[in-house]
Amino acid sequence: MGYWVATGVTLGLLTALMVFEWKDDQRGRWVLKPLTSAGFIASAVMAGALDDGYGQAVLAALVLSWFGDVFLIPKEKPKVFLLGVLAFLLGHVAFSVAFVIKGVSMAWVLGSVVPLGLVAAVVVRWLWPHVPAQMKGAVLAYVGVISTMLALAIGAVAAGANLWIFVGALMFYLSDLSVARQSFVTKSFINRLWGLPFYFIAQLIFAWTVLQP
Repeated sequence: MGYWVATGVTLGLLTALMVFEWKDDQRGRWVLKPLTSAGFIASAVMAGALDDGYGQAVLAALVLSWFGDVFLIPKEKPKVFLLGVLAFLLGHVAFSVAFVIKGVSMAWVLGSVVPLGLVAAVVVRWLWPHVPAQMKGAVLAYVGVISTMLALAIGAVAAGANLWIFVGALMFYLSDLSVARQSFVTKSFINRLWGLPFYFIAQLIFAWTVLQP
């Protein structure tokens, strides 16, 4: 019951956040984004994330995502942006650990490496001309980590985990592309219009998977 209340509140906060994003209201972002992100942390706790290793790893990933959200709020601050990238990178690592704890099929993980590697190559080729020199290494590392997370999510589902783990991982992966496009290619509300809902719903899905056997 607590999970669903926290999830409902989070979705309500997300709706309000989208209004501030549409208005490009920075003060509104400072208020709503940390609160909305706290909502998915609360959802995971209410779902029982503290009760086992998988839930604890998911909770750690969500907390790191909260820090990433906060660090990405300031505009035109490259060092703070890098902290946000680092927080999200570590969040993806924590999700990867969670999937390994859940159990993965290594055959499926290894089988997904080539197609995901090809997608990663396309993403890097798209971003590369727009990424500042000092951030190219971070971008390469980030693409590698999110691709690994998605491969492990596929492996977890193949090993019998809930399909929603893959759905959450894929939505998180796609939301990262919206952030990359906003940060490096073209600044537009369109990026946030679909990217933010994908991101927050993905976090709520991960929190929900804690409830599943």
